Amino acid sequence: QVQLVESGGGLVQTGGSLRLSCAASGGTFNVYAMGWFRQAPGKERELVAAISNGGVNRYYADSMKGRFTISRDNAKNTVYLQMNSLKVEDTAVYYCAARRSAWVGVLSSEYDFWGQGTQVTVSS
Repeated sequence: QVQLVESGGGLVQTGGSLRLSCAASGGTFNVYAMGWFRQAPGKERELVAAISNGGVNRYYADSMKGRFTISRDNAKNTVYLQMNSLKVEDTAVYYCAARRSAWVGVLSSEYDFWGQGTQVTVSS
């Protein structure tokens, strides 16, 4: 069983940056692909970015390309999401998720473990 704890959320102005972290425990981190999802009020949970177990392969949702960067440090059992040029529409709860596979998944149903989420609010 993998436990995931997100941190780094908060309130930021439009155009600002935040770096989210997700610390994993209770499993062998480097066998899991990792993903960041987000869910805004009244909307479905959507994939933001995902990274393979070794960090070589990365996937980004179209609206995040060029603004967000996912990375991982397997020595620290941590995955990161660097978010730049934030927009009001990026406001959501951001969740970290782990998938029992070396390869990224694009659906929330493909992920096996979830964190509690961290709120990101972008003000205009």
